[in-house]
Amino acid sequence: MSTARGPLKGRAARLGRLMPSGPSSAARTPFVLLVVLLLGGGLITLLLLNSALNQGSFKLRELKDRTTALTDEEQALQRDVDVQVAPDALERRARELGMVPGGSPAFLGPDGKVLGEPTVAPSPKPTRTPTRAPARTSDPGPSRTAGPSRTAGPSRASDADPSRTAEATSAPTTSGR
Repeated sequence: MSTARGPLKGRAARLGRLMPSGPSSAARTPFVLLVVLLLGGGLITLLLLNSALNQGSFKLRELKDRTTALTDEEQALQRDVDVQVAPDALERRARELGMVPGGSPAFLGPDGKVLGEPTVAPSPKPTRTPTRAPARTSDPGPSRTAGPSRTAGPSRASDADPSRTAEATSAPTTSGR
């Protein structure tokens, strides 16, 4: 094999024209700096995006926990309501208040005619309930400006004097109708 230093011929000449021979005229430093800046910016952007997604997932988890707690509370309250509106519970509370089951109802027709035969509800059976007598003391008690009373007396006017309650319920009411 002999190496010639002369001008290249044929295929080698064509390849030689594609590859520059000698120092490069374009500087590589700005290109490398641009690539490094693009990669660094991409990594920082990716880190910020990941942080934002994690923050959103924490908030989502907190909201899901709160929703679960509120759902549990709603279900507990609904169970309480269901127990209190059950027919036997309503009947028991009505009897505690002195109510009695009504008789057969009568209705008024569109022409003013009474439909059905009205009956009177039976009077309530007397129940043995302990009577609470108001505690009488010699001192006048707390003044009205001092706040709520802390005595052991009845809490409602109807508990204090049953005759007052009977008078209040049997008194005729006047209305503008």
